Amino acid sequence: MTRIHNFSAGPATLPESVLKKVQEELLDYKGKGASIMEMSHRSPEYTEVNRLAVERIKKITGADDDWEVLFLQGGASSQFMMVAHNFLNTDRTANYIDTGTWSAKAIKEAKLYGNVHTSFSGKEGAYSHIPTDDELSFADEAVYTHFTSNNTVAGTQFATEPKSDAPLVCDASSDFLSRPIDLEKYGLIYAGAQKNVGPAGATVVMVRKSFLEKQRPEAIPTILNYKTHVEKLFNTPPVFAVYMINYVLEWILENGGLSYFEKFSDEKSGLIYSEIDQDDFYRGTVEKEARSRMNVTFRLPSEELEKKFISEAASQNLMNLKGHRSVGGVRASIYNACNMESVKALVEFMGEFRVKNG
Repeated sequence: MTRIHNFSAGPATLPESVLKKVQEELLDYKGKGASIMEMSHRSPEYTEVNRLAVERIKKITGADDDWEVLFLQGGASSQFMMVAHNFLNTDRTANYIDTGTWSAKAIKEAKLYGNVHTSFSGKEGAYSHIPTDDELSFADEAVYTHFTSNNTVAGTQFATEPKSDAPLVCDASSDFLSRPIDLEKYGLIYAGAQKNVGPAGATVVMVRKSFLEKQRPEAIPTILNYKTHVEKLFNTPPVFAVYMINYVLEWILENGGLSYFEKFSDEKSGLIYSEIDQDDFYRGTVEKEARSRMNVTFRLPSEELEKKFISEAASQNLMNLKGHRSVGGVRASIYNACNMESVKALVEFMGEFRVKNG
């Protein structure tokens, strides 16, 4: 079979070597005569998978023993609620930096539980801008400052962490494990796995033990309490998703870790942005300083040309390039597992399409 050039924003392309390894083990995991999907989540086999995945995330990120790693369900959207439910009440305030669709949804959920101070909102500017530290305002004694590190819809990304006295809480779904971060600044990080680290169905949560002690004093429903999941595997986890995550983490380590993928992302996105910037035929949708290295968004001179571009690209196996339904245009998602061959094929097509239609 011929593998497509997959630019899906999520569920996204996965490392081919990982898929082949999973394929080989699907019916018979390590000679046990059953698939990992058929084994108890309390079996020695899955216990070891979970342990290795936690260990590898800590190794990749440089997290010490003050960090807990959880594999939960419900996607990042459930974390919009769960973070606020654990740390906010009517006597507490959290800072929220609004840079896109998902941060706006997180703000909506947080307001159900406590006070939200909007440190910045890019809504009026169509979310094309990432604020500098000078543009941010913070509430006194805020419990945390929430931000979305990369915005899949708008195609923007924080170049570095925002400066905040309160611990950072980050929705890192679409750039998790794509570059080094300063863990000292964070209290909690969450990420849907389906973009950079695995298939859909699992949400990675990294929470600092010392931050967890700042939980609100009121009772929290058992399954929504982070401490429940720190203490033990409270309910059946997304076994197969974590199993695949473990192998993707192994693949990240084998390829050189975060420094390698940061450089790789710079190279891939740089090729596409260079093609966009040649003239006015392709137009980037966000400020250059705010451009994402994960989700490259752009427009063509007309919607008719955009439809033609997406259709003709698909005929050449360049798939899933349609922009998010809320904004339109074109979007190329180039997460860790998107290879250079695919990016070069896209850039070549973009050049040819400009010559024929410009």
